[in-house]
Amino acid sequence: MTEKVTFMVATADMELCTGCGVCVETCPVDAITIRDGKAHIDADEYVECGACQGECPTDAIRLE
Repeated sequence: MTEKVTFMVATADMELCTGCGVCVETCPVDAITIRDGKAHIDADEYVECGACQGECPTDAIRLE
């Protein structure tokens, strides 16, 4: 039997992001930075931990 593996992908909605930095402070692996006033997620550093989910006051960071 093959086990199903699900990967979470974090995305930042640029329309909702205010650049407040809460996600940057929350990320335990420093995969999120603020550039040009918006959150950017580094796919090479991102580890699918979900720590940022629900922390953004505008819900701009989502795990899909």
